[in-house]
Amino acid sequence: MSLQSGLDAFQQGRYQEAVQILEQFCRNAVDRNSSDYLSAQMWLMKAYQGAGEIDKATIMCQKLLISDNPQVRNWAEQARQSFSQPPAIQSSAIQKASRAATVGTKLTMGGVGGSLVLASGVTMTLLFGMVFVLGLSLVLILSSSDPLQGLAIAIGIALIFNILAFFLSPFLMDLTQSWLYQTRWVELSEVENLSPETANVIRQVCQQKNLKTPRLGIINDQNPTAFTYGSLPNSARLVVSQGLFTYLDDDEVATVYAHELGHIVHWDFAVMTVASTLVQICYLIYSTARRFGRGGGDNKIKDALQTAALVAYVFYIIGTYLLLYLSRTREYFADHFAAESTGNPNGLSRALVKIAYGILEEGSRTKEPSRLIEGTRALGIYDHKAAASTGTAYRIASDPEKIGRVFLWDMFNPWGWWMELNSTHPLTGKRVRALSTYAEQLGLPTEFDMGRVIGEGKSLSKSKLYGNFFLDVVLYGAETIGFLAGLIMGVLLWSSSANSGLAFGVPIIGLGIGILVKALVMFPDYKQAPETDILTLMSDPYASPLRGQPAKLQGQLIGRGDAGYKFGSDLKIQDRSGMLYLHYASRFGPIGNFLFGMKRVQSLIGEQVGTVGWFRRGVAPWMDLIQLQSENGTIVNSYHRFWSFILGGGSIILGVVLIMFLTSR
Repeated sequence: MSLQSGLDAFQQGRYQEAVQILEQFCRNAVDRNSSDYLSAQMWLMKAYQGAGEIDKATIMCQKLLISDNPQVRNWAEQARQSFSQPPAIQSSAIQKASRAATVGTKLTMGGVGGSLVLASGVTMTLLFGMVFVLGLSLVLILSSSDPLQGLAIAIGIALIFNILAFFLSPFLMDLTQSWLYQTRWVELSEVENLSPETANVIRQVCQQKNLKTPRLGIINDQNPTAFTYGSLPNSARLVVSQGLFTYLDDDEVATVYAHELGHIVHWDFAVMTVASTLVQICYLIYSTARRFGRGGGDNKIKDALQTAALVAYVFYIIGTYLLLYLSRTREYFADHFAAESTGNPNGLSRALVKIAYGILEEGSRTKEPSRLIEGTRALGIYDHKAAASTGTAYRIASDPEKIGRVFLWDMFNPWGWWMELNSTHPLTGKRVRALSTYAEQLGLPTEFDMGRVIGEGKSLSKSKLYGNFFLDVVLYGAETIGFLAGLIMGVLLWSSSANSGLAFGVPIIGLGIGILVKALVMFPDYKQAPETDILTLMSDPYASPLRGQPAKLQGQLIGRGDAGYKFGSDLKIQDRSGMLYLHYASRFGPIGNFLFGMKRVQSLIGEQVGTVGWFRRGVAPWMDLIQLQSENGTIVNSYHRFWSFILGGGSIILGVVLIMFLTSR
């Protein structure tokens, strides 16, 4: 579609059509500095206005106001006068709840997040103990004849690693930020121009906590995010993206900065820096011991090194989950700090939802996900993997109840708790629920009616939520369980019959049976798949990452789903209610996926399509594609279930062949 066709549609008053044409033109533009691209952006802003999509128009206006082209900036400055409200996402989507008249009121957490001091202390003690034990064992194994000397060396190793990591990591991060994201370091006055309340919050917190103003950075990226890092509170760095000021109002930006200041006050970044280093040391010891354990030499030393490698790997896994738990805990406490220091927990609730919306919007405008969002997932205020559901609800919700309903899965589905174990951030619904309790303590109406959400959650069918959950957890790892069960059975049979084929064949048969059993649960019959939309799917509190829900969708393919991979075979579909990832599986396996991504995906982007697939919900929702049909008749078939049956059946056949072959020898 051409730029001129978009202009013709606009001039004839066909604003929705103009929006679709101009959005597609902008997505397909190669040179983002060309006059045609800039013109399309300007007319797209006008088309949004004409179509009544004021929130999108104001976002586009804000982008044009920071354009490198001075003529575009001047045009945007004049155009902004046509808005009745300043260029940021307005309350057309969410009616703002009020805030406290004063700040600094102490708020009780009511058990949310546990104890930050306890979590930090226990995590650090356990991690340091793991590293110490492993360091000591390696030193003793590798020939120290004096145990006291080995003890001293082990302590020295642990201390040196931690001290170096503690003091050098901020400077390494500075270099990384500058290289990857071109971070621009600014004075407080520039932040004040963008968000006056934010500057007041920074001054207030730094004065009360006797801190130096953090080094402030801004990254020229429209994906809204914020993070902090450093070694000591008085040398901390607080970095945000330009998108934060685009998508959030002044008071909401201030709550995000207050959240990040909470990390600084609590020394979170320092604790996480050291804890992360300790976990990585466990992995380093594991890989080193494993490598030396494979070499020649004394068998006792080799056995000891292999044992040390196994223990180090177990410690690494335990340490990783401790680190994730600590990361989630610190987010709760930073939210609590922001609520106390601004008196505006509702503002932070809105900010979290709008950040999700912003990430989703920016994702729909580009063919590849942002490197900034991907690279700072653990550091950022929001886990972008969770943005699809919350952002989808905000995209069309004039009633906060619609957004609240999406939180049902976060709050009540047992898979939410299970999936959260692998996440650096609490699920959004849990954070909003905690912020709502702070609003209630301040005597404020809550931003989202979480009381209604809790009430609806209590009326959910417990049998549907929990009836098959423990079985499903087992089935989720059916391949591994089948292989291990087969291995144990094979070894037992081998020991009694002296048939070596059983030791090799039975585990593979167990693997195949596990794959087939899991496939039968994951990919049910889809012939009666109902037509629905993305928001309805994401509002289902019973959704599962295992049991696929057959569904039909109508929408537009807006880009690739693979982060930063230009030959990716996965896709993103957008309908009137939101965006969802489509996972594709070629009949020819990984090679077929690569060829599909290289040759066909680009031609499909921008097409209106109908899809059939199995919807799944984890931290990030997605659909395993079955079939896709475009307007021009192009049909794409996907083969998830086919490959599960091929791999499962093939494994069983291979296992039987191995048993027969080795038996006959």
